[in-house]
Amino acid sequence: MDLATLPFRVTPRAAAQVAEIAAREGKPAAGLRLAVDAGGCSGFQYRFGLEDAPAAEDLVIEHGPGRVFVDPVSLELLAGAELDWAEELIGAHFAVRNPNAVSACGCGTSFSVG
Repeated sequence: MDLATLPFRVTPRAAAQVAEIAAREGKPAAGLRLAVDAGGCSGFQYRFGLEDAPAAEDLVIEHGPGRVFVDPVSLELLAGAELDWAEELIGAHFAVRNPNAVSACGCGTSFSVG
């Protein structure tokens, strides 16, 4: 699938960080699971975790050795969104720019949709 037509984007910087984390954990073939769960202070929250392999129904996005897995239910809330790696004064972290989020809390991992 052409990366430009994917319903969810991963920046090269984020993909490189995923690959670095997987290598550091001794699991170079692993990928980052990005999921949206109900909860958090705004209604939904992002959940990140390293997984050895995707589930059969996952969207798998690959940039070089970096892989990101998104399940179909989460993908509905992430349509048009982008995963990036941000390095700020408060620390480095994965950041989701989600056009579906109408509000977010200060932690950056919780959001609500309209």
